[in-house]
Amino acid sequence: MDRKPHLSFLRIVVLVALVLPLAVTTGATAGTKKPITYDAYDGWRSIQGTQLSRDGQWLVYALAPQDGDGELVVLNLKTNKEYRAARGRQPVVTVDGKFVVFTTAPVKADVDKAKKDKKKPEEQPKSGFGIMDLATGQVTTVDRVKSFKVPEESGAFVAYVLEPPLKKPEEKKDEAKKEEAKKEPEAKPEVKPEPKPEEAKKEEPKKEEKKKEPGNDFVVRELATAKETKIAEVVDYVWNKPGTWLAYGVSSKTPENDGAFAFEAATGKTVALLKGLGNYKNLTFDEKGAQLAFTSDRDDYKSDKSASKLYHWTAPAAAAVELVPAAAKVFPAGMAVGENGRLQFSKDGGRLFFGIVTAPKPEPKDAPEPVKVDIWSWKDPYLQPMQKAQAEEDKKRTLMCVMHFGPKEKKFVQLATAEVPGITLSEESKVALGSSDIAYRQLVSWDQRYEDIYIVDVGTGTKKMVLEKTPSGARLSPGGAWMYHFRDEDNAWYTYRIADGKTFNLTGKLAVRFDQEVWDSPSEPRPYGVAGWTDGDKSILIYDRYDIWEISPDGAKSRMVTSGMGRRDKLVFRYSRLDPERTTIPASGPLLLQTSNEKTRATGAYRVDLSAPAADAVKVVMMDKLFGGLQKAKNADVYVFTQQRFEEFPDLWTSGPDFAAARKVSQANSQQSEYNWGKAELIEYTNADGKTLPAVLIKPEDFDPSKKYPLMVYIYETLASGLHRYYPPSPGTSINFTRYASNGYVILMPDIVYEVGYPGSSALRCVIPAVNKVLDMGFIDPKRVGIQGHSWGGYQITYLVTQTHMFAAVQAGASVSNMTSAYGGIRWGTGMSRAFQYEKTQSRIGAPLWSRTLQFLENSPVFWVERVDTPYLSIHNDEDDAVPWYQGIEFFSALRRLGKEAYMFNYNGEKHGLRERENQKHWTVHQDEFFDHFLLGKPRPEWMEKGVAYLERGKRDVTPLYKGEAAKEEKKEEKKEAK
Repeated sequence: MDRKPHLSFLRIVVLVALVLPLAVTTGATAGTKKPITYDAYDGWRSIQGTQLSRDGQWLVYALAPQDGDGELVVLNLKTNKEYRAARGRQPVVTVDGKFVVFTTAPVKADVDKAKKDKKKPEEQPKSGFGIMDLATGQVTTVDRVKSFKVPEESGAFVAYVLEPPLKKPEEKKDEAKKEEAKKEPEAKPEVKPEPKPEEAKKEEPKKEEKKKEPGNDFVVRELATAKETKIAEVVDYVWNKPGTWLAYGVSSKTPENDGAFAFEAATGKTVALLKGLGNYKNLTFDEKGAQLAFTSDRDDYKSDKSASKLYHWTAPAAAAVELVPAAAKVFPAGMAVGENGRLQFSKDGGRLFFGIVTAPKPEPKDAPEPVKVDIWSWKDPYLQPMQKAQAEEDKKRTLMCVMHFGPKEKKFVQLATAEVPGITLSEESKVALGSSDIAYRQLVSWDQRYEDIYIVDVGTGTKKMVLEKTPSGARLSPGGAWMYHFRDEDNAWYTYRIADGKTFNLTGKLAVRFDQEVWDSPSEPRPYGVAGWTDGDKSILIYDRYDIWEISPDGAKSRMVTSGMGRRDKLVFRYSRLDPERTTIPASGPLLLQTSNEKTRATGAYRVDLSAPAADAVKVVMMDKLFGGLQKAKNADVYVFTQQRFEEFPDLWTSGPDFAAARKVSQANSQQSEYNWGKAELIEYTNADGKTLPAVLIKPEDFDPSKKYPLMVYIYETLASGLHRYYPPSPGTSINFTRYASNGYVILMPDIVYEVGYPGSSALRCVIPAVNKVLDMGFIDPKRVGIQGHSWGGYQITYLVTQTHMFAAVQAGASVSNMTSAYGGIRWGTGMSRAFQYEKTQSRIGAPLWSRTLQFLENSPVFWVERVDTPYLSIHNDEDDAVPWYQGIEFFSALRRLGKEAYMFNYNGEKHGLRERENQKHWTVHQDEFFDHFLLGKPRPEWMEKGVAYLERGKRDVTPLYKGEAAKEEKKEEKKEAK
């Protein structure tokens, strides 16, 4: 184990335009800020893991570059003293504010080299962890650590599990020799006599023993003294909340050492709770930390498929006891404890919830190998691909039960059944909601999800159906006295009083809508939601489009907390839950409301007090930026938040409760000042139906209205809410707005609204007028307009190019091109039929293929492909789990057949969007080259001129573009090594 103490020192803290002459297309000129190039991407940093100490004195966060080594930053907000730790991330501040414990990432260069050298996973560099003493800034690091845990309410200890030790060279040689010995020599023809029956019996292979991976070295460390206790072969561990006991499971190479154990932190004493060959899982403490439950298959381990039992321990007893002995016969026939069921104590510790399953049965020894065939039936609740996608989850599914710990005896109650498999507990776990979608599972293929809702008595398991075929579900109030739900039939919120079964309409008589007023898909509008309940289930706070209503649970009293100010001033108020542990809303005292201006997109916060008479909310802070990431120190009036604009990175700011003297406390990307950036503004346009809609327009920082710029259009659905979003320079699946603005493009992102049945023409009636609006401003070259979008955006672009010649070049990623074939296709990620998209959601036809055949044809670009006269680029990957990639093939093949310029990229093994960073980099360069050629007049790249043969695919190395000068240095070093 490698420990490295060191002292951290304080550091100073409609669409894309035609090509213009090069003299007017470049955004930056000599002597000004430089345009963003790919070599800036890897080093652009994000802020992660932001956390305040409970007393508000310390702020902790990680600075993470896109590709490279990050660092942990620890700042004292009172003294401004700052500590940093190399490669630190995922910090945890101890409850007493004395230490920060964190993960240390391996050196990125070492990781890259190990992958290049094709090292085995176990031989690759691993994460470690660090401990920072906030009194001195001293950091102690430990290499190769799998995980660590700190008690929730104690800052005295940390526990961590080490990675397996690296094998020594001689051990590797021994393993290689063993593997070689296993290889049989070349067989020679040989005639053997038939064995006698008894000999044949002797030659039967021995039954293969169960394999169980041993655990790893485990350490419990006292933070103040650095005293450590080492324990071998630990596989699972958990602290109780007060940090007084640590439970852990052991899987050993020596079977008799297997077991579940409890370690008392104060004394170092270990209690053997249960021992013997087997698996010990699901270690779970109650809220007070006085009880522990876990499962083990010790008594049945040697079976092919072993059954688990449930065990219970009360500290500081000498051993755990089996909670449900087989002799008691309390489980339904053929059922046993499920090892995958979550264990959960009630808040008062008086009940333990767990799952049961059908007891495992060994496969008959003479069972034939199953035939590999899927048999589809029209009666199947779920399609075969959906069953396959859910198979692993289904294997682990359990039925929830509860054990009541009475003063004299324990009582077992089964809550979930095969007919009502879903159970949701109230906060106090005294009542539960049951749910069942079994009767409606076929409907998810073309409609939406429905379920029946039941009130379940936790004491008896009895169930009462209270809602039938609801698409909205239901929830319990924190106190468990009420159930509440939204009813689509009249678009109103209802409550159900559990004590007497009475139902109350809360919002039906109020003069505003509580379902979404702007809704343009075929399904029923969804509600705006619920802020929560006040203490004691006294009232519920419900959102309309703008304001917040406080309503008594029986509907007798209601008032608008924000007094109509939201609707009057177009301010959207939403409750900000600053204490994540609190499940209710305080009935008195100030409440902070995160606020956005629907018209201007300004954001910030207002305050109201529920105990005061209804009045306008009081403004705390509003800004023409995106205000977010709000956190409050648990025991102090110290806040941390972010604010961002297109040109302003969301650095961290701190303030008191009035936000009057906020100060910036991080500087993640000071290098941004070197680059020509861009600025975003909100404009309005009128679509072809006469509706006024917003759009975001981004101009280069050095914008000159007397010049003519290329225009890049990006579309999806509604994008104006992202006016103030910051886009770091980075590779990806879609264009990077910051890179394009920096390199001399103007960018347009219009909102699009839809008419059900006509999604393609709806996009046309919005996008073309939006582009014309910008063309009328006079600074866009109409011959240099391009457009890009992915998924739904890609579909709309594919449709648009069959209807207009406005664009000089387009990129449509993962696009549907033929709705008639896509309708009956599969979303391979979930296994669901795609029909529901067309009948109920985003694709917006509103009916099945055979009912509105003409609309399916009209909205399918492939049937109008002969009209295309625009260079067409697409990306559609062969493992796309949302839009089958044959949709891309259909359109590309049609364009190719017609002799029209088209290119399609397929990154093998990638899904709907690119995930592998090297693929993102490769695609980004090619996409940018495509648009830069058609819109900036840059030379046509070789891949567009000659294509790329299959045997040459992927060989182009774009890495030097992202490394800049570093790539040149690497080349020099390689030449030196070669010599």
